[in-house]
Amino acid sequence: MSPLNSPSLFNVTIVRPEFFFISGFAGIPHTKYYYVFLCLCFALTLLGNTFIMFVIYTDHSLHTPKYIVVFNLAVSDLCGSTALVPQMIDTFLFKSQLISYKACLTNMFFVFWFGCVQSLTLTALSYDRCVAICLPLRYNEIVTSKSMLVITAILWIFAGTATLIAVIFISRISFCKSIVVNSYFCDQGPMHLLACNDNTPSAVIHWTHPVIILWLPVLFITGTYISIARALFKIAEASERLKAMKTCTSHLILVSVFYLPICITYAMGSAIQLNARIVNMSLTTVLPPMLNPIIYSLKTEEFTESIKKLYRRNKIHIVVRNK
Repeated sequence: MSPLNSPSLFNVTIVRPEFFFISGFAGIPHTKYYYVFLCLCFALTLLGNTFIMFVIYTDHSLHTPKYIVVFNLAVSDLCGSTALVPQMIDTFLFKSQLISYKACLTNMFFVFWFGCVQSLTLTALSYDRCVAICLPLRYNEIVTSKSMLVITAILWIFAGTATLIAVIFISRISFCKSIVVNSYFCDQGPMHLLACNDNTPSAVIHWTHPVIILWLPVLFITGTYISIARALFKIAEASERLKAMKTCTSHLILVSVFYLPICITYAMGSAIQLNARIVNMSLTTVLPPMLNPIIYSLKTEEFTESIKKLYRRNKIHIVVRNK
């Protein structure tokens, strides 16, 4: 049976393959060990982010605008890793590199949706830090729990809508050149290159999507830190300046780990070698969700205090129960 069929939609013949073949690395031996490493990272991501969500949910002192965004970041990290890593393990460790057309587009939607939410959530955290340092006296007035819940809801809706539009345009492409996707999942860029019909709308989305989801957030975060730097220079006492800087350090590390590899990959475009692209993008998808609980939460004073309080409370319950 031929892997291609040609249904007619809206009087336009769209050639859709029954399956796609996910190629993965090219010419590198023992790649299974790399996927095992990603699997271990995924396990740590599940443990770390579930713990972060549990602590924030149970400790009412953490029900603040900042930790609403941190909770949202943990959710998007958990969902993003779950959308990608199990599928990738099945594809390459269990040699199941054929994926059906519908499953491929579904996989693409969820991977990019959660990735977009991660990007926009880091942007929301930079907004929170900017207001906290630049307008400390008005922080509680400007950044409220209600406003932050609205912002996070908008992030999910906007990211989902933008990703859905991109996937819809991908579904209007005829795939008659090849069914081999040169990536480690159903990646929009490599799939876009397989088109053999007029794919101008998809091409427009292919170029505008990174601008909206990647470059504009990077520009916004850069702007907020320029404002933060100006505000820090106005603080007379060195101790106060250092204290304010510490609240931004964790966020800056997360931003660097998340955005640098993606920005390099997108900036290089087709010039980047396939294996380098896969390593860059897969590590960007797996490492930040694993590191976020350690960097942003466990090194934050109020969060560590919440953990100690939770530990003491559980210890008391155990002692009372044993009596």
